[in-house]
Amino acid sequence: MQKNFPTLRKLILLVGDISATVVATYLAVNVVFIFMPEQANMKIYYDMMPINVILMGMLFNVYGLFSLKKKRYGEIFLGILISVFYSLVIMMAISFFLREFAYSRSVLLLTAIGQLFLLNFWQYSMWRIEMMLSAPQRALIIGSQEEAVRVLARLSISPQLKYEVSYVSTDSDSDEWKDVIYTIDLIIICSDLPLKKKENIVNFCQQLDKQVLLMPSVYELFCSGLEIDKIDDIPFFQPKYLKLTLEKRSLKRIVDLIISSLAIILLSPIMVLIAITIKLDSKGPILYSQVRTGRYENEFKVYKFRSMKQDAERNSGPVMAQEQDARITKVGKFIRATRLDELPQLFNVLMGDMSIVGPRPERPFFVKQFKKEITEYLYRHNVKPGITGMAQVYGKYNTTVYDKLIYDLMYIQKCDLFMDFVIMIQTVRVLLMKSSTEGVSESKGKHGVRNNLKKYRIKEDLNKG
Repeated sequence: MQKNFPTLRKLILLVGDISATVVATYLAVNVVFIFMPEQANMKIYYDMMPINVILMGMLFNVYGLFSLKKKRYGEIFLGILISVFYSLVIMMAISFFLREFAYSRSVLLLTAIGQLFLLNFWQYSMWRIEMMLSAPQRALIIGSQEEAVRVLARLSISPQLKYEVSYVSTDSDSDEWKDVIYTIDLIIICSDLPLKKKENIVNFCQQLDKQVLLMPSVYELFCSGLEIDKIDDIPFFQPKYLKLTLEKRSLKRIVDLIISSLAIILLSPIMVLIAITIKLDSKGPILYSQVRTGRYENEFKVYKFRSMKQDAERNSGPVMAQEQDARITKVGKFIRATRLDELPQLFNVLMGDMSIVGPRPERPFFVKQFKKEITEYLYRHNVKPGITGMAQVYGKYNTTVYDKLIYDLMYIQKCDLFMDFVIMIQTVRVLLMKSSTEGVSESKGKHGVRNNLKKYRIKEDLNKG
């Protein structure tokens, strides 16, 4: 019964979401027809209602709104807001193409407003219930001190996850974790543990029915996309190459051309306005070009709206942007926070140097450094770089290079047209989240965690007991 209860909550949430969408439409129709009784043709609106419900369901699925567990309400609100906006635009387009001119745009607008209020009320109520019913999970972290500190630092700023770290084991040669595992709900295994050690821990946890979170290495990422093969009666796994087929590349290029062309036309007024404000704000050119590394490590010039002072790296050389970076202009802060500085890269997509979705292009100076530190870094250049990507949607600006690489390689491994559209849709939500545009922080929060690491040690805790 306990295991089925979360499924029941999801079903209740779904029924409430559908009801809120239907009620919003019903109220909008009746409000409009009070003032325009001559247009009171209910059938048109009720015929279109299922399309609206299906649309909202698809968008809610993309933004993960059918599960509220381990989320901040700010994320849920943004997901609802963007879903309602997309639904409004798509419903207007559908009614236009179906030539349903009798379908009042006032009804659509009022429906969207009603959905925004009703869905937020419903989802907030269910989120509060979810928070009350979700008990904290006692967690054990197993890995090196450096990785344990990194995970602890991230957990400290994510209270909505309700993971309470009880122990940390940093001795890879010891089985001290077995002494406390019976009192633990969740085991977090860091990526730098030896493979054999990970295997032993996972096997042990499976026997005890303990939940495991495994931070992937590149090797484990390769293993996640295996195809079954055999030699006579001996089973084998065949890893997939991290490359796109000719068919996928061709389809991706066609989509890139269509989307970039339409986006340039639609966004040209905004780009002109940004260009004017940059020119008025500080001296220097409007556009900023920089050499980046593309597919097969071929170099190309990427274009952005200038967000920093002219010749910002004259004295420092190539350095990544920091939080509160003095080189960033007033207008630059805004266009960087909203990612509007990236809009000129639509022309890079049009020219074929970039794609709409893919790993972000990096500067050759940093690529050389990263390749020395992480040998697998070269695989991310098997595809064209993108304006947005999986690392940008699921990570943050200050996510580590290795973690971003994992996201990029996951994208290359699973790339298809549907995934590209999902990432494009999710990018809008990311643009509105402040944490996604934070600069690189100098070990933010890690020093305090490192100093307190001793209180999580297993041996010390057992000795006290």
